[in-house]
Amino acid sequence: MNKKTVKDIDLKDKKVLVRCDFNVPMDENQNITDDTRIKAALPTINYLLEQNCKVILCSHLGRPKGEVLPEFSLKPVAKELSKLLGKDVVMANDVVGEDAKQKAENLQNGEVLLLENLRFHREETDNDPEFAKKLASFGEVFVNDAFGTAHRAHASTEGVTKYLPAVSGFLIEKELKFLGDAISNPERPFMAILGGRKVSDKIGVIESLLEKVDVLLIGGAMAYTFFKAMGYGVGDSICELDKLDLAKELMQKAKDKNVKFMLPVDTKVGKEFDPNTESKVVKNSEIPNGWEGFDIGTETIKIYSEELQKAKTIIWNGPLGLSEFEQFAVGTNSIAKVLADLDAVKIIGGGDSAAAIEKAGLADKFTHISTGGGASLEFLEGRKLPGIEALLDK
Repeated sequence: MNKKTVKDIDLKDKKVLVRCDFNVPMDENQNITDDTRIKAALPTINYLLEQNCKVILCSHLGRPKGEVLPEFSLKPVAKELSKLLGKDVVMANDVVGEDAKQKAENLQNGEVLLLENLRFHREETDNDPEFAKKLASFGEVFVNDAFGTAHRAHASTEGVTKYLPAVSGFLIEKELKFLGDAISNPERPFMAILGGRKVSDKIGVIESLLEKVDVLLIGGAMAYTFFKAMGYGVGDSICELDKLDLAKELMQKAKDKNVKFMLPVDTKVGKEFDPNTESKVVKNSEIPNGWEGFDIGTETIKIYSEELQKAKTIIWNGPLGLSEFEQFAVGTNSIAKVLADLDAVKIIGGGDSAAAIEKAGLADKFTHISTGGGASLEFLEGRKLPGIEALLDK
C-alpha cells in the first residue's frame, strides 16, 4: 500500500482537516474508560502542530444514527485531548454548522479545533457529496488517520478526498506497514489464532489465511461449529447449523494446502451465561446436553502454547473464550502471556482481542496492536479499504 503520508507533502502553515478515530468507550457519566485511541492520534497531531498548521479534527463516536444525542458528544474527548496535548482544544458545537464555520475561520496557526460527532448527520454514513464538500471546505489538505473506519466509504473517509489532496497520518502508515508486512512477507513459521463467535464472520479471513499461514489455531465459540461438523454433540453451545458444510470444506482446504489446522481438544463448559455459573472441563467430543462451551480447556492451552513457541510471525484476531467473564478468560489470558514472552512478530488484529490484551496489561509486549477490528479483518481478507484506496499514491 504505497500511499503518501504527512511526510510526503508540504503542510507548513496549512489548514489541515484530520479524520481521527476517537470512538472511545465511556461510562454512564461520560468518563472515558480507555484513551488508547486518543493517544494513538497524538503523533500525527503533534507533527502538524510542529508544521505550524491550523488543525481541524473530526471523528465519530458510537452510533447516534443521525440524531444529536448528548451522550454521544465528543466534548469529553476534547477535554482529554487538551490534557494530553498540553494545550486547549477548541470544541465546535456542531459539525458543518455556523459554530464550526466560525471557529474554523478564527483558528490560528498552531491551534486545534475538534468538530462535533460526525454521525450526528446521516449524510456522514451515506457519504453524501454535499456534506463531504462542506467538511472539506475547512481544510486545504486532508489527512486520514482513522484506520478503524478505513473499511467504510463515508463522507469523512472517502467523500472528502474528492475535494482535497489526501494523505495518511502516522497511525494508518503504521497499520499498513505491520499488517502488510505480516501478510505479504512474514518470517516463518507464520501462525494465525482466530477466535470470536461465528465462523460466518471470519470465512473470508480463514480462506485468505489458509493461502498464507503454516498453522491456523481456532478458538472461541466458532470452534463448536467445527465440532458439530465433525459429528460431535455441542450441548447448548453457539453453533451455526447452516455452516457445517462450509466448516468441513475449510478443514479439507487446510489439508489440501498442507496447513496445520488446530481445534481445541477440550472445552470449559458452563451451566448458564453467568459469570459465577458452575463450570467444568470436558473433552471436545463430550460436551454434555444442557451445558455450553465458554472457553478452551487446560489441555488445549498446553498444546497451543507448545505450538506457538515455534512461531516467528503471529496474527491474533478474536478472544478464545468468553473473556469478559473471569472464569472463562483463562484461555485468552494464558495464550496472551505465552505470546508476550515470545521472540516473534506478534500482531493483534483489533477488537475484543486487543481489549483483552490491554486488560491483561500486556500491550507493550506486542509488536503491534491494530486500532481497527473490522478494518484489520478486511485487510487480512485482502479486501480493498475505501478510506485507504482514496489517498494519493506515492
